[in-house]
Amino acid sequence: MDFQKGIKFQSFVEFWDFLPENERIIVDVLRQIILKNLPETCKEKLAYNVPYYYGKRRICLIWPGSVPWGGIRSGVLLGFCQGFKLSDPENYLTHGTNKQVYYKIYHSVDEIDERAIVSLLKEAVKFDAGFKSGK
Repeated sequence: MDFQKGIKFQSFVEFWDFLPENERIIVDVLRQIILKNLPETCKEKLAYNVPYYYGKRRICLIWPGSVPWGGIRSGVLLGFCQGFKLSDPENYLTHGTNKQVYYKIYHSVDEIDERAIVSLLKEAVKFDAGFKSGK
């Protein structure tokens, strides 16, 4: 994959081993929050070399800055694939240039607001439940 500069992770372990320590800690905390709060029917899958979380469609993703092509150079991005549909009353997410994916970039674990993430995840899961199975 040219856009990935030759990087193609075959497993979550390969992805994990690639990350620098500071990103690994942030990814781990975000991943645990997501896995703890998504329904058991949701799946974790590497897509574009980063973890995506799927229900009927993509719900959210975690993109570390060290993984090429993501558009961020530092920190770890937590993106909501249907972010434009979320109410986000506290304006926790950045609306950036992408029309659908709204996100938050973390540079330390201390910046992670679990309560805000859980609230957004619950709303994102409700939207996902409204989609027909498949695409």
